[in-house]
Amino acid sequence: MGSIWHPDCFRCNNCNIPISDREFSMSGDKPYHKRCYKELFHPRCDVCKEFIPTNATGLIEYRAHPYWGQKYCPHHEIDSTPRCCSCERVESKDAQYISLDDGRKLCLECLDSVIMDTGDCQPLYHEIRDFYEGMNMKIDQQIPMLLVHRQALNEAMVGEKAGHHHMPETRGLCLSEEQTVNIIFRKPRIGAGNRITDMRTESQKLTRQCEVTAILVLYGLPRLLTGSILAHELMHAWLRLNGFRNLEPQVEEGICQVVAHMWLESEVMAGSSSSSAASSSSSSSSSKKGPKSEVEKKLGEFFLNQIAMDSSPVYGEGFRGGHASMVQFGLRRTLDHIKMTGTFPI
Repeated sequence: MGSIWHPDCFRCNNCNIPISDREFSMSGDKPYHKRCYKELFHPRCDVCKEFIPTNATGLIEYRAHPYWGQKYCPHHEIDSTPRCCSCERVESKDAQYISLDDGRKLCLECLDSVIMDTGDCQPLYHEIRDFYEGMNMKIDQQIPMLLVHRQALNEAMVGEKAGHHHMPETRGLCLSEEQTVNIIFRKPRIGAGNRITDMRTESQKLTRQCEVTAILVLYGLPRLLTGSILAHELMHAWLRLNGFRNLEPQVEEGICQVVAHMWLESEVMAGSSSSSAASSSSSSSSSKKGPKSEVEKKLGEFFLNQIAMDSSPVYGEGFRGGHASMVQFGLRRTLDHIKMTGTFPI
């Protein structure tokens, strides 16, 4: 420090008590008790609320969510601390998540707009069909849309003869085969211990009336995520109904992600003059959306970011290739080129 102090004048800049310890900390030219300095400047874990420990080299080491910025101790990645199945945030000490009956966890912010049964999802499904009509991509066929349990979704995926590409965690499925599936027809309630109870399912036989038998979506996700999954799966249906055959997974999944992204963007930007030309021109005539809460808007921005930053070669690279083509040539010309060549225009 290069300064001389009276013992009573050498005081902690935080608590103003004289520093008598042999060791102390400095911030700029201001002295602190080591304990006061730690309270002020040492980061705390957003999950357990404890000080983030130093590693073997004495450096503070933590993990941070790339979007939410949630900082937490490294051991929370391996100690079974729950994450929200929708927004990926880690469950903190002061925020108890809801336990779904298939082992997934849902944070309270995502719970606020969650869709739990098939009946609840029908208005959203019709909004998305209207969105397609607003893009001059009307689907005349009445395709059943059903909310299902994760096990039912996985069983239906196994029953599909066509070898479609799927993400590691399947949340939606466009069926082309006749199957019997268990659907969720009555909304469960939240019981003791923040657990979902009283879920009612029923078996439904799906018969093939056209190229698409039904669209299945995983229950227990917030409205905007459910809607983006529906928009994605409905694009699979549109492609099949309009004669698009044997597309490479990167092309088919990529263009489906493009449409899901467009729908999400139209929702997040509803009522904003800064909405992109692509989303505003395609959805302005069919939008029935009201203003979003800041919480839901932030969730929507996160889901948009997930699509845009996906690192997978099929969904991520496929989206970026399809989005670049759509921006340059428009959606209709991009689709025409895909139908003729099986590739994105460049």
